[in-house]
Amino acid sequence: MSDLSVRLAGPADRPVVERLWLMFRHDMSEFQGLLPDADGTFRSDRLHSAFTEPGWAPYLAVAGDRPAGFAFVRGLDGPTRVMNSFFVARGARRSGTGLRMAREVVARHPGAWDIAFQDANSAAVRFWRRVATTVAGEAWTEEHRAVPNRPDLPPDVWISFNSPAAARD
Repeated sequence: MSDLSVRLAGPADRPVVERLWLMFRHDMSEFQGLLPDADGTFRSDRLHSAFTEPGWAPYLAVAGDRPAGFAFVRGLDGPTRVMNSFFVARGARRSGTGLRMAREVVARHPGAWDIAFQDANSAAVRFWRRVATTVAGEAWTEEHRAVPNRPDLPPDVWISFNSPAAARD
């Protein structure tokens, strides 16, 4: 999508991101075996943190005037940034939107990065390996880590790499 823009989401963007969040959690429920809460929503502590907590940054991707996805980054006040949540609307998938979003968000925060996903999500496995290779060449690692306080879940896959500082003109 040539008209894609990725920007830091502000308070006025929050209602749009909240609606995208429901789509994201719905997609992820397939891999995590979760149902919505009784009111039809999903747990939203990460959404809340992205907009309110220090060290977090919410990003919104827009194609023209339509929302295409979001990314939440945490760890901005520490040594390693973490792509906490990442979503591309189905209508924007397989168009380069996700790769462009990921590259733009990562480029805004040079340094060490960790990105987690589930082995069962084969599209995410391929996508995040491609992002890591695009950003860091072959200088990235992949490992399985247990999900904290959830021994009932399979371990997450974590990709780690360093994002170079942007070149200055």
